[in-house]
Amino acid sequence: MIDLYTSDWGLSPTYWQKLQFPKEFHSKISVLHDGVDTEYFKPNPGAKLVLPNLDLSHVDELVTYVGRGMEPYRGFPQFIEAIAYVQERRPNCHVVIVGSERVCYGKALPDGRSYKDLMLEKVPLDLSRVHFTGSLPYGQYLQVIQASSVHVYLTRPFVLSWSMIESMSTGCLVLGSNTAPVTEVIEDGENGLLVDFFSPKQIADRIDEVLDHPTRMAEIRAKARTTVLERYSLADLLPQHIQLIKNIANQSTSRHGALSSL
Repeated sequence: MIDLYTSDWGLSPTYWQKLQFPKEFHSKISVLHDGVDTEYFKPNPGAKLVLPNLDLSHVDELVTYVGRGMEPYRGFPQFIEAIAYVQERRPNCHVVIVGSERVCYGKALPDGRSYKDLMLEKVPLDLSRVHFTGSLPYGQYLQVIQASSVHVYLTRPFVLSWSMIESMSTGCLVLGSNTAPVTEVIEDGENGLLVDFFSPKQIADRIDEVLDHPTRMAEIRAKARTTVLERYSLADLLPQHIQLIKNIANQSTSRHGALSSL
């Protein structure tokens, strides 16, 4: 708090994160996302997933999930429960889960088990159709989201993952939790779909909705890409970051200046 008080300016990637600070500091915090490389994260129509140790080129229904770890903050337990519903109804659907078997946010289980082990003991799944890749190099991660039929992104109100914006940039159909700051980016039915974070049944139902109506979802995919191009492109945001730094360095604004509009 002392550092924030003595700082000249602050930067937040989302409005929700800015609002977590005391009101007296809001006037000197800009909301400016880091941005994603939209030339790298771009659609690859008709892409099929083929990784060095995983060939899903025969799969037409691919549900994806990406996280640094597998943990409650990112809705991993609810996702696994949702997949059980999906597997009952869709015998040809495959799931790819990218991430390490660890907890990055929040508390680990007291008995030392991973949430992956806990959920696989609790929820019966056909593991021949659920693929845990571990962490992937950037290029292989890109292949996963480009080939995705529906990408599930769940989070408690917390820091927004780059992976959600990157997925939208590739034209992914993102199924996001109806939580902050996801709702700053995704408008339900426009550029993605929103679900109740705590409802595995609703998550599964909306996965079905996407897989049952690929033509209807095409427009939502296109709008997801447009949203990122208009609001989260690194090519546009990086110059704004640089200008903000220059403005502060040159003392061209006061502590209560107009930079918050950036």
